Amino acid sequence: MIAFLTGRVAARGIGSAVIEVGGVGMTVQCTPATLARLHIGEQATVATSLVVREESLTLFGFGDDDERDVFERVQTASGVGPRLALAMLSVHTPDSLRRAVAAEDTGALTQVPGIGKKGAQRIVLELKDKLGAPLDPGPAPIGAAVSAPAALAWRPQVVSGLVNLGWTARDAEAAADAVATDAEEGADVAVLLRSALRKLSRA
Repeated sequence: MIAFLTGRVAARGIGSAVIEVGGVGMTVQCTPATLARLHIGEQATVATSLVVREESLTLFGFGDDDERDVFERVQTASGVGPRLALAMLSVHTPDSLRRAVAAEDTGALTQVPGIGKKGAQRIVLELKDKLGAPLDPGPAPIGAAVSAPAALAWRPQVVSGLVNLGWTARDAEAAADAVATDAEEGADVAVLLRSALRKLSRA
C-alpha cells in the first residue's frame, strides 16, 4: 500500500491534484479541504489510500493519517464505497463523524449527498464499534492552515467542492453567497464548505 506521497504539487483541479514524485505525476483524489492546502509549485505531503478495482487503481489523498484511517473504516459499512466515503469527509471532519455515529445522529449523516435516512441508520449500526471515540483536540496538522492567498480564493474552492459532490453550479454559487459573511470573518475553506452544505441540505 502507498501510505503517503511527498513531492511538488504539479496541478490542482476539481476533486484531485497531481503530485510529482521522483519525476512521476501521481493523481490523487482529495476532499476540498485537502485541496485547499495544496498549492501549485510547493512541496506537500499527503496521507494516501490506494483503492484497487479490476479496471482501475485510484489513489485518495488526505490531510493526515486520521482522516485516511476514517476513510478506510467507513467503507466497511455496506453500501459505502470510496466515493461516498470521500463525500462523508468532505462534509464532516473525522471527529464529527465519530460524534455523529456515537450519538446515532442520522440527521448529520444525511447532510452527505448520497446518504438517505435508511443509509444513515445502517451506517450508525455498522460503524458504532469501529470508529472509536472522538480524539482530543491537538495541534493542527502541518499544512492545515490555509495561507492568505488560498483564503482569498475561498469561493472557487467552495463552489468546485459542491459541484464535485453533485450539486448544480447554480446551487453551489447560491450557497457560496450564503456563507460569504463567514468568509469575511476568516473561516477557512473546510469550514465554509461544511456551512454551505448545511444550508443546501436545509433548502
